[in-house]
Amino acid sequence: MAKLKTAFFCQNCGTQYSKWQGQCNSCREWNTIVEEVIQKEEKQAWKPSSPEVKRAAKPLRINEIDSSQEIRLNTGDGELNRVLGGGLVPGSLTLLGGEPGIGKSTLLLQISLRLPYKTLYVSGEESQKQIKMRAERITPSADNCFILTETKTQNIFKQIAAIEPEVVIIDSIQTLHTDFIESSAGSISQIRETTAELIKFAKETNVPVILIGHITKDGSIAGPKILEHMVDTVLQFEGDRNHVYRILRSLKNRFGSTAELGIYEMLGTGLREVANPSEILISHKEEELSGTAIATTMEGMRPLMVEIQALVSSAVYGTPQRSTTGYNAKRLNMVLAVLEKRAGFRLAAKDVFLNITGGINVDDPAIDLAVVAAILSSNEDIPVGKDFCFAGEIGLSGEIRPVNRVEQRILEAEKLGFSTIFVSKYNKISLKNTLIEIKLVSKIEDVAGHLFG
Repeated sequence: MAKLKTAFFCQNCGTQYSKWQGQCNSCREWNTIVEEVIQKEEKQAWKPSSPEVKRAAKPLRINEIDSSQEIRLNTGDGELNRVLGGGLVPGSLTLLGGEPGIGKSTLLLQISLRLPYKTLYVSGEESQKQIKMRAERITPSADNCFILTETKTQNIFKQIAAIEPEVVIIDSIQTLHTDFIESSAGSISQIRETTAELIKFAKETNVPVILIGHITKDGSIAGPKILEHMVDTVLQFEGDRNHVYRILRSLKNRFGSTAELGIYEMLGTGLREVANPSEILISHKEEELSGTAIATTMEGMRPLMVEIQALVSSAVYGTPQRSTTGYNAKRLNMVLAVLEKRAGFRLAAKDVFLNITGGINVDDPAIDLAVVAAILSSNEDIPVGKDFCFAGEIGLSGEIRPVNRVEQRILEAEKLGFSTIFVSKYNKISLKNTLIEIKLVSKIEDVAGHLFG
């Protein structure tokens, strides 16, 4: 037997060391360096079934490269298709991360049951009976889905050669291990090696592979950071386990935008696609209340209507509090300073609490105008009209700056039944024959005058 060689790896960032030390020089974490056994030998993980598959790459002139659109595999899930940029790309590797119990396995099992392609679902965490019980809740029957419970990559590739699936799903990458690395499953070396084997398989056979990845307590994908560099797409599945709504967003995508968003509702029969996200982001009230305003925001190409809630009250303990949920706290301080300095509203001695409903985080500066409207509404204790919505960015001089894709925002507001939208007068709008009234404003005082007289 060949002599075994040991090396030390940081379990947080994957940096390799020749000897043990207490602190990692790369990520500055303590007590994360662990000794792992590495066996050097010829690797024969994935063997192409036909010799023509194994071909040597040769350089091409850039104008000789085929630039036609990549063929996409329709997943049968509109939200996932949108986040991926149109569907699965053949030969791509997609990594899906999320907290335990959030619904990662349910989402991918649901996709595999509905795909019109032959799919192999490999699970290293559940038995076939457990998966069958969940599958019966989602859909009664599926002829194209094969279930395999295995953690050894060599055995997985044997079954792949026998079945020849068109899509492969691995649940999860942290449970896999290969014979060519002696360390335990889930270690830095095993994750890196098994992922490399799957990449080689996907690129040589043109079969898309989807991996489920565990996350650490900090919310990042468990394992070496190189794992996220190796794959083509990184998806994050977010949400509170105490709520029914889940958000799927793209952190990296070599074949599409990373600004897209998919929203699901967790039901007993699986995950339901939410085609109109505004239904969950706007609360339904029987009476008008002060401190709420509706903003139009964009997530990728999708317009969303979100509700901004603000509470302004006198500070009890001298120093006023500034607290936000879903909105940048520093930006809130900037908006309050503009209201104090440019518009003359005295808020320095008052507590301000801000919340975006639905549990989402919004980075779009176009919601600034709705934030101002909600804060002033709570301060004056006068409700904003329930048919009003806002789209504008606040500048440091108190002006209302134009926002991108304003016409798309206006049409979404009109579709949802709003009667008036406030936008910057500097926006170029060419819409005609719209039922919604477009209020063009240039300063915060203009908005306050329209809303509160």
